[in-house]
Amino acid sequence: MPPAIILIRHAQANHNINEKYHLPDPNLSGEGLLQSLELRANLEGKMQALTDAGQEVGLILVSPMRRTIQTALLSLSFLIDKGVPVQASALWQENSDKPCDMGSAVAELREEFPMVDFSQVDPVWPDKTSDKADLYRYNKRAILERGQRALEDVRGRKEKVVVVVSHSGFMRLGVTGRWFYNADYRIFEFEDGEGMGLREWESTEKGGLGKSFEERVELGEGIPEEDKVVMEN
Repeated sequence: MPPAIILIRHAQANHNINEKYHLPDPNLSGEGLLQSLELRANLEGKMQALTDAGQEVGLILVSPMRRTIQTALLSLSFLIDKGVPVQASALWQENSDKPCDMGSAVAELREEFPMVDFSQVDPVWPDKTSDKADLYRYNKRAILERGQRALEDVRGRKEKVVVVVSHSGFMRLGVTGRWFYNADYRIFEFEDGEGMGLREWESTEKGGLGKSFEERVELGEGIPEEDKVVMEN
């Protein structure tokens, strides 16, 4: 049986304040740190209920960006302390190639976050513009393909529940068609069959913290057919 998947958007980062998209790989803001603690308080009860129902979290996947890693380490510390591994995956990075959405070198991140496993990060990281990085370009084809690959990766895993900390633009337009507020989350199960369709838990239709828009959007909506520089968050 495929795992359930908990999708979390990172907490507020410094680039989210006054649209500072020129900041490279930004850290969480002070407000983002507080949001992460609020998220942790909510998730602890949710995770305990899952564990009691025989659905233990077995893996945490993170986009290899500072803001997603920091969100995971703060909001999911109660899982990490129990030995749940944290693994970085380039598949879950944000859409654009603005400085705020460009990652840092793995060697630098590994030194900064030694508790995160970076061994499975695509060697092309953090490149998003060369021919080798075709999967990570900002165009509709690449983002939809990457969304499918990200889901295929999760669906093929043995864990009962996988938590992913990622980004609003990618999760909305490449994966779920749902909105995510900073540090809010949604829980999904894979639909029956061999496809990558997702079925959301009714309890998170407004986000697990009740902060996210209910409106749905079409996957790929508004994304250019060809590469184009945009600002995402």
